[in-house]
Amino acid sequence: MLDDRAKTLLKTLVERYIADGQPVGSRTLSKASGLELSPATIRNVMADLEELGLIASPHTSAGRVPTARGYRLFVDTMLTARPLDLNQPPPEVACVRDQLQPDQPQRVIANAAQLLSNLSQFVGVITAPRKPSVFHHIEFLRLSDRRVLVILVAPDGDVQNRVLFTEHPYSQAQLVEATNYINTHFAGLTIEEVRNRLQTEVEALRGEIADLMQAAVQAGTEAMASSQEQVVVSGERNLLTVQDFSSDLESLRKLFDLFEQKTQLMRLLDVSSRAEGVRIYIGGESQVVPYEELSVVSAPYEVNGQVVGTLGVIGPTRMAYDRMIQIVDITSRLVSNALSQK
Repeated sequence: MLDDRAKTLLKTLVERYIADGQPVGSRTLSKASGLELSPATIRNVMADLEELGLIASPHTSAGRVPTARGYRLFVDTMLTARPLDLNQPPPEVACVRDQLQPDQPQRVIANAAQLLSNLSQFVGVITAPRKPSVFHHIEFLRLSDRRVLVILVAPDGDVQNRVLFTEHPYSQAQLVEATNYINTHFAGLTIEEVRNRLQTEVEALRGEIADLMQAAVQAGTEAMASSQEQVVVSGERNLLTVQDFSSDLESLRKLFDLFEQKTQLMRLLDVSSRAEGVRIYIGGESQVVPYEELSVVSAPYEVNGQVVGTLGVIGPTRMAYDRMIQIVDITSRLVSNALSQK
C-alpha cells in the first residue's frame, strides 16, 4: 500500500516518462508533482518505490523509469480514460468509419487493423470473425486397427481431415454404423451444441459410438480452429521508429518473428476474447507475448451481440495507455456495428 504522497510521485514519474522518454530525476518530480517536498524527501520516497519494484534506476542516469509493475499499478489505480463518443468520433476515426462497409467483412477486418495502427502509431492486430463450427456431414474410414480417418464437411463445403489414434480397434462396419448414427442425429448442429448434448446422452449411446463421437468433437474443434486462425497485422514497421526498440536489434528480430508466426498472437487474442471490455497486458504479463518491452491493449468485438473476435494495439510499455484504451475501445465498437445486421 502506498500513501498519497508516494502515489502522486509515482503517477507523475510515469506520466513524465511516457511523455518524454527520459529518466525522471527528483528535481523534475518536485516541479511537476506540485508537492512542496524537499529533494531529500523525494529521494527517500523514490528509494521506497524502487525497493517495491515499481521504478528502476538506469545505470547511465540519476533519474528513474517505471518498471512493468509500476506501469501496472499506474494503469489499475491512477488512470482515467473517458470513452469516446461513437456519434462524434475524432476526425481521423470518422474518415475511416465510412470504409467499414458491412457487406465486405474482410475489408472491415483489414481496415480495422490499419485504423488501429494509424491511430496508435504502433502495431494493430485483429482476428477474423469465427464462423460457427457446424457438422454438415462426417465420415469415419478405417486406416488400421487403431487409426481412423475422420472427414468433416462444413455447410459451406469446407472439408477437414483428421487422423484419430483410438484406444480400441474398430471394424469398418462399426465405423459405418457410427457415421450413420452421427449424421442422423447431429448433422446441422454446432460443435458446441454437439458437445453439450453428448454430456447428457453419452450414457445412452453404445460404447464405440460414444467414444468415436467424443473423438470426432475433439477433432472437429481442432480442425475448425486451425481453419480459422486468421490474424491481420498492420504497422509492424512502426516499431522501427520507436526509441525503446531502435537500438536493440535482437528485440526487434524477436518481435518480427512474433508477427510472422502469428500463433502466439492467436492464443493471446483468444484469451482476450473471453473477457469483457478492454484488457491490458504489460511487459510480458500475458505469458503469450513474453517480452518485457511490450504491452498489449485489446478488446473483443461482437456480431449481433455475440463475441466473434478480438482486436488490439501492440507497442512499447512506454505508451500513452489512456489514449490506447480509447483507440481500442472505439475501434471495437465501430467494427461491431459494421459487422452486425442493422
